[in-house]
Amino acid sequence: MTVGIVMLVHTALHRAEQVARHWTAAGCPVVIHVDQNVSRKAYRAFEDALSGDPLIRFSKRHRCEWGRWGLVAATQSACELMLAGYEDVSHVYLTSGSCLPLRPVRELVEYLAGSPRTDFIESATTADVPWTMGGLDEERFTLRFPFSWKRHRALFDLSVDIQRRLRLKRRLPSGLVPHMGSQWWCLTRQTLSAILQDPERQRYDAYFSQVWIPDESYFQTLVRLYSGNIESRSLTLSKFDFQGKPHIFYDDHLQLLRRSDCFVARKIWPRAKRLYEVFLEARDSEAKQTEPSPGKIDRIFAKAVERRTRGRPGLYMHSRFPNEDWENGVTCSPYSVFEGFSELFEDFETWLFKSTGARVHGHLFAKERAEFAGGQSMINGCLSDSAKTRDYEPKAFLTSLIWNTRGERQVFQYGPGDNQKVGSLLARDPNAQISVISGAWAVPLFRTNRNFADLRAEAADLQRKESKHLDVLRSVHSKARIRIWTMAEFIEAPMEPLQTILDEIGTVHDRRLSEAPKMVNLDGFGQFLQNLKNQGMHPYLMGDFPVNPVPVNKPPQPRKPYLVR
Repeated sequence: MTVGIVMLVHTALHRAEQVARHWTAAGCPVVIHVDQNVSRKAYRAFEDALSGDPLIRFSKRHRCEWGRWGLVAATQSACELMLAGYEDVSHVYLTSGSCLPLRPVRELVEYLAGSPRTDFIESATTADVPWTMGGLDEERFTLRFPFSWKRHRALFDLSVDIQRRLRLKRRLPSGLVPHMGSQWWCLTRQTLSAILQDPERQRYDAYFSQVWIPDESYFQTLVRLYSGNIESRSLTLSKFDFQGKPHIFYDDHLQLLRRSDCFVARKIWPRAKRLYEVFLEARDSEAKQTEPSPGKIDRIFAKAVERRTRGRPGLYMHSRFPNEDWENGVTCSPYSVFEGFSELFEDFETWLFKSTGARVHGHLFAKERAEFAGGQSMINGCLSDSAKTRDYEPKAFLTSLIWNTRGERQVFQYGPGDNQKVGSLLARDPNAQISVISGAWAVPLFRTNRNFADLRAEAADLQRKESKHLDVLRSVHSKARIRIWTMAEFIEAPMEPLQTILDEIGTVHDRRLSEAPKMVNLDGFGQFLQNLKNQGMHPYLMGDFPVNPVPVNKPPQPRKPYLVR
């Protein structure tokens, strides 16, 4: 008794030739099906190259396409030829041209000889299948699929939508319970011949020819009618990513493949020279009795999927960057944003650096340039201070800055005069600590000597921008730690909010603040705001400022004399 190998080949014919000779060298007959899409010239050359091997035969060719009936028809033709031509075959093992034996063939033969009545095929009901992709579970059995999903995607989707709307459904043949599983199986001669010689085969074939991806359901369903002992697993190592695409194995997966103890693996890169050399070389060692155990490497594949879909916090890569909300954290570490502080306090950045030890930048998103700490023109990761480069993708600029400087707290200034495209990112980043003195943007305008009409227009524009920004910060979707004060309430008692902010950042000296940074001279600021009101612009974000505050050095009013009797 021996094992018959059925190979479905459509590309890399020279590798398929190597593997076919490896099987026959161990005494296993091989039936090869070559996709009809392969040119006649290439097929003839491939056939001639293997014509001298008596254990190799070629079956009738079918046109094969992913998700279509041709793959099942090709398997049927090859299996019929195998059963008719080799009476000593006890099991038929289905492989592809990109499959590679990982263990000596003798080990596979002995393993199957110990299970003469067992069919190794993954077969699970649709309710128990977690790996289906595309949203079609039960519907792949109840709808019709006349169009190719790969070549005519729009027609495919339209056909499914129309059938859903019209509630058109097909009835399953009586006695069938749909099952699904891996295409790569190993069936006993008795079970396979019962499937192929079933009197109802014509009816079953007509039904499954309209099923989507029938190669993953035809044998998996019918085996339940005839098999007395099913091991619902595949002896072939076949891994898929989160999109349902097969993992391709390269030379650097050598030790990984060895660790799996599986008999066969797919899908092998045709240019993985090292893999073909190692696994196809003759070995006379004693056969191992170990069970195939793809679970040994499942953790590695799960980690690879997590790294591809989630990645490291705050680090963006090609597999996730175009997709919104695929990031594993917006940024990689905490940072602080101050809005209005550098406008209200003199030399605020120097004071903050001395108080916290953090790297304190100016306005990173200013119109002219990114104001890096110390006046640098370039920072970690070769980030330039060029406004043009930064504004090409401001969100990436910020996330790159935080990633490149991880381990050191970053602090920068922000305001309505800066690029506003990054505002929503700041609001939804849990790593951001945002402190806002609303209306402080009016202080630089108050201190400039410009035409009042120009100041009024600019003040209206800045207030409009900050108002929108504050709406974003106050949104229920904001995840940053946000504190907002009006300018009027902040200058009344600045020490407490400053102490709270610095405690959260982590100060160099663990002590209470004794003095605040020096505030700019605001004499006449209330009158400036009143002038804006008089010109029709209503400055409301800074709070209530008296028009004529009581001078600090004004002598007290004399008290009225009174008599004491």
